[in-house]
Amino acid sequence: MEVLSIFGLIIFIVGGLSLLIAAFKTNILWGIGIIVIAPAALVFTVLHWGVAKNPFLLQLLGFAIIFVSSNGLQSL
Repeated sequence: MEVLSIFGLIIFIVGGLSLLIAAFKTNILWGIGIIVIAPAALVFTVLHWGVAKNPFLLQLLGFAIIFVSSNGLQSL
């Protein structure tokens, strides 16, 4: 199960980097804001859903894989 968790973590990180790149492409202040202030990523995602949808869903997929591989299957 560790391999699946690592795979989910890689997907989560790629989604985060994609969101950061999308923020910098929108405006340099958004990119800096996401680096400095963590909740800015959520605000950016809500305000710029068109460009942030795919990175957000990729992070969500990575989180789901991590969750299922570490906690979800153990409770069954």
